[in-house]
Amino acid sequence: MINLQIETPYNPWIDQQSLLACARQVIARENPGSEIELTLVVTSDETLRDLNSQHLGIDSPTDVLAFPADEFDPDTQMTYIGDVIISFPRAQAQAETAGHPAQNELCLLVVHGILHLVGYDHDTDENKAAMWKTQAEILASLNIEIKQLPE
Repeated sequence: MINLQIETPYNPWIDQQSLLACARQVIARENPGSEIELTLVVTSDETLRDLNSQHLGIDSPTDVLAFPADEFDPDTQMTYIGDVIISFPRAQAQAETAGHPAQNELCLLVVHGILHLVGYDHDTDENKAAMWKTQAEILASLNIEIKQLPE
């Protein structure tokens, strides 16, 4: 089950079904057959800044934060894998810089965040290459084009 929460000011610019499809694609690839639950939140830079400061000690906004969990709910028989929190303003700015639609950037951030929930990281060059490859494959399977910027 995917719980999607979008702050009211951003609702008109977000295709919720597309975000859910991206989330489902990651789950189908990485946890096939598993009954899992997660929450996706699209919110403000201020919220991401607060969370980034509180949890990582970084006093600035970021595009996406993932908070992994591993909690089994005996009532639903599902494992709650965590929360993915996305900054809509940051996604919009990154999309404009890269030259692709904001919706595509949001899908990238959904995929990226959920990959963190299921154990991917980009803390080493090897891990980063694996994560970026998986992101690219998932987005390509959904026909979502992301124009990568040089690092």
